[in-house]
Amino acid sequence: MSKQQQAAVEATYFSIIGNTCLAIIKGLAGFFGNSYALIADGIESTTDIFASLLVLFGIKYSNRPADENHPYGHGRAEPLITFLVVGFLITSATVIAYESIANIQAPHDLPKSWTLFVLGAIIIWKEYSFQKVMKRSIETNSSSLKADAWHHRSDAITSVAAFIGISIALILGKGYESADDWAALFASCFIFYNSYLIFRPALGEIMDEHLYDDLIEHIRIVALNVDGIIATEKCFIRKSGMKYHVDLHAVVDAQITVKRGHQLAHILKDTLRKEIPELGHVLIHIEPDDE
Repeated sequence: MSKQQQAAVEATYFSIIGNTCLAIIKGLAGFFGNSYALIADGIESTTDIFASLLVLFGIKYSNRPADENHPYGHGRAEPLITFLVVGFLITSATVIAYESIANIQAPHDLPKSWTLFVLGAIIIWKEYSFQKVMKRSIETNSSSLKADAWHHRSDAITSVAAFIGISIALILGKGYESADDWAALFASCFIFYNSYLIFRPALGEIMDEHLYDDLIEHIRIVALNVDGIIATEKCFIRKSGMKYHVDLHAVVDAQITVKRGHQLAHILKDTLRKEIPELGHVLIHIEPDDE
């Protein structure tokens, strides 16, 4: 297992353990504290557990080595897992919205004041979790891990909404018991929006969308430092799992032999993979200099 994969797996286990503990805490605090916003928060954390398990499976499967049937590896499994994670988010948001509307219409007691302390601690923990997992997603180039990180951020926002709703209900008193239900309804809308933000990059990845200008520029700079490479022309990048596959057209002296051109292509390929470790397959097409 590579260091990249190990870091991603560790971050996912961190999410699974954290979400399991929080789902229990939120559910109990919501039930005994008369807060549907907290119960809704607990529902989202429960779906987060299954989503994180999917992410763990996706990371492990997408990093399996290439084989005869999958010459480019299994990296495309990762955005597919991201789509499933988005499905979990949409499902949880739908359940929260439905239950919130039902609770707004039904009379119930005011939430307990101590639930605010529980929510305060949850908000701090979930924001820390977001920062930790997002950092790992950037280091590993993992789209599914990034989706998992945004799960933590959406959970933190849901908790903030619950905190505000419960505070309004407690401050304004009788007649405002449903304030935390309105907060849960608002949180569900945010989760829907956040689902789109997670879905869009994964769709771009699966469709080979042009998204990597900075990496292309880095590749061109490294290529021009290789002796014998005069310039670069077309450069196409496809992301697959944690790796980037590259097709690069390199310009060389038109007078060199085919054998020398072949050697330069291998030198350039090896240099790029050494200088930019996140590159996977690199295909070099040699072009003759017209001058």
